[in-house]
Amino acid sequence: MSTTEKVLSANHLGKSVLSSDGVLTILHDICFDLEAGESVAITGSSGSGKSTLLGLLAGLDLPSQGNITLMGQDLNSLDEDGRAKLRGLQVGFVFQSFQLLPHLTALENVMLPAELASMDNAKASAMAWLERVGLGERFEHFPKTLSGGEQQRVALARAFITQPAILFADEPTGSLDELSGNRVIELLFELNQANHSTLVLVTHDPALASRCQRQLHLQGGRLL
Repeated sequence: MSTTEKVLSANHLGKSVLSSDGVLTILHDICFDLEAGESVAITGSSGSGKSTLLGLLAGLDLPSQGNITLMGQDLNSLDEDGRAKLRGLQVGFVFQSFQLLPHLTALENVMLPAELASMDNAKASAMAWLERVGLGERFEHFPKTLSGGEQQRVALARAFITQPAILFADEPTGSLDELSGNRVIELLFELNQANHSTLVLVTHDPALASRCQRQLHLQGGRLL
């Protein structure tokens, strides 16, 4: 994939929901493109629509207006199963709350997306990724026995194991202390660069946003 190839296009996106006061418009007429290998931060105050936009870009929700093309596919034209299949093959996620499955070990959590994608070497690959994020001694540990920083590193290994074309991160350091957060940031950019994937992250942290090549700033649901 060349570095000038578009991996995502957002075309006149809008999102409205019904509330007790009538129709609430969260996003207005959002347009931008993302290229392969690019790193982009979505910034803005609380309530500006950042997480809503991230959910639309990843196909977790559908827009009220406009459309998104992800890896050449119009998300509006796919049903829920089709969008899930595309995500499984092309997309990685890192969440503020880690979203690890509590009844699975670190190794099993990392293996899961590889198994869902029918990768042949899921276990060996998961072990290699945990080694890479510095958790080679933690294969059999359950999430509750890991620190927040360790859990987020497991989540990074899980996000990258399928070698996604695009990685979405929603406040990836939001629930970590500064030291753990800095370590996760370094790993995120290091792994992303090595993987040549496109990185899209939502953050309140100016230092984290400044590490990205580009920033998209939302205010009142509009792209400034």
